[in-house]
Amino acid sequence: MSLRRFGRITAALAATTLTVGALGACSAERAGGDTTEDGDDGTMVGIAMPTRSLERWNNDGEHLKELLEDAGYETSLQYADNKTEQQITQLQNMVNDGADILVVASIDGTTLGPVLQDAAEKDVTVIAYDRLINETENVDYYATFDNELVGTLQGEFIVDQLGLDDGEEGPFTLEPFAGSPDDNNARFFFKGAWDVLSPYVEDGVLEVPSGKAPASVDEWTTIGIQGWESADAQSEMENRLNSFYKGDDKVDVVLSPNDSLALGIEQALEGAGYEPGEDWPVITGQDADEANTKNILADKQSMSVWKDTRTLGDQVATMIDQIVAGEEVEVNDTETYDNGVKVVPSFLLEPQVVTKDDVEDVLVGSGFYEASDLGL
Repeated sequence: MSLRRFGRITAALAATTLTVGALGACSAERAGGDTTEDGDDGTMVGIAMPTRSLERWNNDGEHLKELLEDAGYETSLQYADNKTEQQITQLQNMVNDGADILVVASIDGTTLGPVLQDAAEKDVTVIAYDRLINETENVDYYATFDNELVGTLQGEFIVDQLGLDDGEEGPFTLEPFAGSPDDNNARFFFKGAWDVLSPYVEDGVLEVPSGKAPASVDEWTTIGIQGWESADAQSEMENRLNSFYKGDDKVDVVLSPNDSLALGIEQALEGAGYEPGEDWPVITGQDADEANTKNILADKQSMSVWKDTRTLGDQVATMIDQIVAGEEVEVNDTETYDNGVKVVPSFLLEPQVVTKDDVEDVLVGSGFYEASDLGL
């Protein structure tokens, strides 16, 4: 499999640093925190995660909480059930309770302006976690994976699997999906993939029988699945199969931006009588969730773009240490992530393609899963 675009991230990640004002003085005045040699004097960190309903957010939240508490920080970890108003209330409570730093994986990154203005007035530092917070100047840093590269890897995987650069002319049938319209990352995922695939769609090598091929990247929300819900992706895929695939017509490829959508898509295919093997489509994913990794091993999913979110938590914890110590906060992108008000200083991490051949070496070998978790 070609990962030729992977090299571009190396050039892009020429690390730079920005200076943040010392937070240590104010945090040192806070009572009630345990002090460790590597930690602090009671700095409070609020961690706002979108939902417990997706495996990755549970892993992300608990990992970051454990890292920070082991370093002596006080933490407040909250999940908002994918409800924007609930997340806003949780953030307001964290600010009122004296949080010094907020780490926010937003549900809707355009709605947090007022609560973050209140946070700014109380000198709270804000780190956007994985999802960019938009339309406010009151976000100080952004830590994420290279989200456009996630889509690029998915698109290139499809090209390689179909042999489109090796003379295979098709046509092949493609059904593209996109993520939740209120998730800023979803556009980056789709853009990365569609930049790779759309030339083949325009040339007729890839055909979209459902007609759900956005005319441009800016129209990605027309195929977005709200809330990244597996059930909604399943229903949408069932509708496409029932309406546009008659008799011996088969879908060859499904562009799924993440594993939760892939799971629903795979259930729809099984319900329509598809069986793993020659008739099973190429299906992409992201996150290497346990159920999807098992599906990869069972030939029901072709790949997942793995973002080792442990490394994201590690990086955010490092940034928090730097903020509290009044040191330079390391970032490696000061150009890409414009939230509509400012370009947010960002730290980007590299994603990695995982296929059936990689599961044991990469996911088990790294300790992300135990072999027994996957039936190995």
